[in-house]
Amino acid sequence: MTPPPASVHGGRLRRDDDPDRGPADDGDHDDPGRPRSPSGLRTARPRGAQEHPRARRGGSGAARGGTRGRGRAGAARGHDGRYRDHEAFDHDARDHDARDHDARDHDARDYDYDDALDYDDALDRDAAVDHDGLGYDGLDRRVRARSGAGTAGRRVYRPGALPRGAGAGRGRYVRGGGGAGGGRRPPRPPVRRSYRLSSPRRRLRVTIVFMCALLGILALRLTQLQGFSASTYAAQAEKERLRTIVLPAVRGAITDRSGHTLAQHVELRAVYANPTNVRDVAATAAKLAPVLDDSVPRLTKLLTDPTRHIKFVYLARGLNPDVAKKVSALELHGIGITEERGRTYPAGPLAANVVGFMRRGDGDVLEGAGGLELEYDKVLRGTDGMRVLEANPEGIEIPSGHGRQRDPVPGSALRLTLDRDIQWNAQQAIANAVRSSEADGGTVVVMDPRTGDVLAMADAPEFDPRNITPRDQPALGNRSTRDAYEPGSVNKVITMAAALDRGLITAQTPLTVPPSIIRGGVAIKDSEPHGVEHLTTAGVLARSSNIGTVEVSERVGRAGMEQALRAFGLGAKTGLDFPGEGSGLLPAAKDWSGSQAATISYGQGMSATALQMASVYATVANGGVRVTPRLVDAVTGPDRTVQVTPHPPGQRVISAQTAATLSRMLETVATNEGTAPLAEVPGYRVAGKTGTAYRPDPVHGGYQGYTSSFIGFAPADDPKVVVEVVLDNPKKGYFGGQVAAPVFQGVMSFALTTLGVPQPTTKPTPLVLDLDK
Repeated sequence: MTPPPASVHGGRLRRDDDPDRGPADDGDHDDPGRPRSPSGLRTARPRGAQEHPRARRGGSGAARGGTRGRGRAGAARGHDGRYRDHEAFDHDARDHDARDHDARDHDARDYDYDDALDYDDALDRDAAVDHDGLGYDGLDRRVRARSGAGTAGRRVYRPGALPRGAGAGRGRYVRGGGGAGGGRRPPRPPVRRSYRLSSPRRRLRVTIVFMCALLGILALRLTQLQGFSASTYAAQAEKERLRTIVLPAVRGAITDRSGHTLAQHVELRAVYANPTNVRDVAATAAKLAPVLDDSVPRLTKLLTDPTRHIKFVYLARGLNPDVAKKVSALELHGIGITEERGRTYPAGPLAANVVGFMRRGDGDVLEGAGGLELEYDKVLRGTDGMRVLEANPEGIEIPSGHGRQRDPVPGSALRLTLDRDIQWNAQQAIANAVRSSEADGGTVVVMDPRTGDVLAMADAPEFDPRNITPRDQPALGNRSTRDAYEPGSVNKVITMAAALDRGLITAQTPLTVPPSIIRGGVAIKDSEPHGVEHLTTAGVLARSSNIGTVEVSERVGRAGMEQALRAFGLGAKTGLDFPGEGSGLLPAAKDWSGSQAATISYGQGMSATALQMASVYATVANGGVRVTPRLVDAVTGPDRTVQVTPHPPGQRVISAQTAATLSRMLETVATNEGTAPLAEVPGYRVAGKTGTAYRPDPVHGGYQGYTSSFIGFAPADDPKVVVEVVLDNPKKGYFGGQVAAPVFQGVMSFALTTLGVPQPTTKPTPLVLDLDK
């Protein structure tokens, strides 16, 4: 068989196969000192001259370990090894290198591993012969015979490696052919090595895998966009295109009992800007300033956005629609007009403490912040509408775009029990009293005792809900329902009612009143010093004796007193359903100390609100039946349906006879023999009681100053109106009959006239007050 050609798949080309080298001549690389053979080849160097280090270790003249089975003399390794050693052999008594004997001979070391195996397979089939006619099988046998050792197989050279000679140990390739004196071939100079190209199938497979992975990723992303997140992205796209405008609902109005408007909805406009769309900031600000009645620097600052991210900013709010029309006529880029909720109070501060005020909450929504605006916010607010339209990036509506609209539903209106005129008079009266007495504040409550309707609740100081300033903060709220105070002597009416209703006393029951008494280790005196007095129970009430009242309460007992106080509504809210309403403080009788049991009988050591005390006197004026105070008379819905607020059923507290006796006893107070002659109303019978109580000091504790009050009703024989006046810490005078009674007189006179209450024709029954006279 013809030997395989020189390898081009990773092995080195044979020198004699290289066309640039010319004819093969291994002798060019041999030792120059070696003699040539007759064929022109140098003879092999004696093996003893071999300088390979492994040869030196193996000993001279014999293969390393030749007698131990490791070396192979004169033969190459077997086929089962990695290399095959094609050793030189002696042919026709000539020692020459078997590799150089013919031009067709090849260097086994230059074969590729696979080529060598294919070549060996051909040798195994005895199909290949060399040019001298000697079969390779015979050659192999001769080599094994000369080496004196068998081979387990033939070894193929690794490309670039040398065969291991038997006679020279594991050294380099030996040209001598296994003899002891064989020479060694010097190292071959390095030859440039060519590399086998990569397989196109591998590149194709990698490309296909990469493309499949890329297509898979794209398929997953497409599935996410078109499947799972389709609705989200569609909503985002729609949001960029559509603009939603809230159509504010008309907030329900608040009126007095006669329909006079106290609060109402008003159409307002707001001017806003999109700074990113404003072309010329300076020119725009200059044009807007005179229309909005604003300064150019302020508008310039609002219109300037260094970040270019702000797309909405208010320039002015609460504008009249006429002003908005002027702004629209300017046709400025980036400037827009929008509707907004508005609330106006035509009467200004009138009943502001009752009606309340508005503020802007979450989402810039206008909502109630105090009074009835807060309590009935959901009823008044209504339901906002919505308009959806298509707009361009500048926010301008596209005329041909599609839109939809939902109309707003107006809120319901409130009709109160307040009377505008009586409320106005009460506010003027208490404001003047606070100012003249230098009090910290004051309040007036006017009620109809038969229905519980509140005709007026006036506070001083007052505030204007149209323009609330920081200094108005203490005035916000409603004193009549919020602030609890120790009522003082006005509470004596409950002590007398409890004793009268139980039959323990009558209006003419005599009592001995000493200058002072001791209860619980505390000395109790009257407001003015006196000696021992002999008074009737009517006289005790008329002269407001603390000592006489304590003596009456001790006949009733602690449990009886607590029961009477709670029956009149103290210690609990009135049921008016007003935001921030207080319940006062009334401890349980079992917790009363010795002194407290005495002081509670005349209104010290417990607290109540002005509305609670007004309800107490309304109960007496109503024949002993207590009714829940009422402030909202009716609610008118968007469809004009009127729902009248029901009157809760009254609760009888004392008998009608007891109420009549008390009314007669209270009439003596508003006389020259009583403590409040200044409370008299000409032409009308007036029943009432003064109160002068120590004022608790919430900061330092204890008491400091006074709370002055007067509560009464008229006409005493057929009461139509109850009026209460309370002054907090007056500095110029503090007795209730001195500072509060005159306010009562003015408010009561105006209320009776306004309501058209006729003057009575009856005369009061005379009562004995002082037994010493």
